[in-house]
Amino acid sequence: MGISEEKSALRTRYRHERKERYIEHSFEFLATSPEFSQAKIIASYMSYGDEPDTQQLNQALIAAGKTLLLPRINGEGIDWVQWNGDADNLQKVKKILEPSDPVFTTLEKIEIVVVPALRIDRSGYRLGQGGGYYDRALPHLSAWSIGLIHPDEISSEDLPREPWDHPLHAAATSDLVLRFKKIH
Repeated sequence: MGISEEKSALRTRYRHERKERYIEHSFEFLATSPEFSQAKIIASYMSYGDEPDTQQLNQALIAAGKTLLLPRINGEGIDWVQWNGDADNLQKVKKILEPSDPVFTTLEKIEIVVVPALRIDRSGYRLGQGGGYYDRALPHLSAWSIGLIHPDEISSEDLPREPWDHPLHAAATSDLVLRFKKIH
C-alpha cells in the first residue's frame, strides 16, 4: 500500500473514531495563550460536524480586537478573508462556511494560522481531511501554525508523510497546547 492509500485508510478510521467519541470542547482558552495574545492577525477556520469547535475561539479573538481571517476555497488554493463575526457575511459552500468579503492580500502579515486536523503526531505532522488545501497554503505563510484536535487525537506513532507535508508548530486540545521542536 502506498502512502496516499495509507493516509486514505487512516482518514476513514479516524473519522469513524471521532464520530464515535465526539464531545464538544471549547478552545477559547487559546485566545489568552502567549502566541495568540501577542498576535494581531490570525487565520482560523469555521469548524463543522465533529471537528474541534472553533466558534468560541473565533469570537474571543474578534472580541480581543484581533483581525480574524477565514479561508475561502479558490480552485486548488485558499484565499484568506477577514471576518467580523457576523454570520450574515458567511455562505455555505459544500459543508464549509466561507466569508464573502474581499480577499486579504498581505499574507506576510498573518502571524498565526489555526489548522484543522484528524490526527497530529509528536513531530507536528498532521493528517487532514484530504483536500490538500492547507498543505498547499502553509508553505506560503511564515505564520506560527497550530492544529486543533480532540484530546485523544495526538498520535504516538509517526503519521505517513509525503514530500509536501509540513509540520505544525503546535497542537491544541481543549486543555493543552503541545509545542513542537522545529525539524527544519
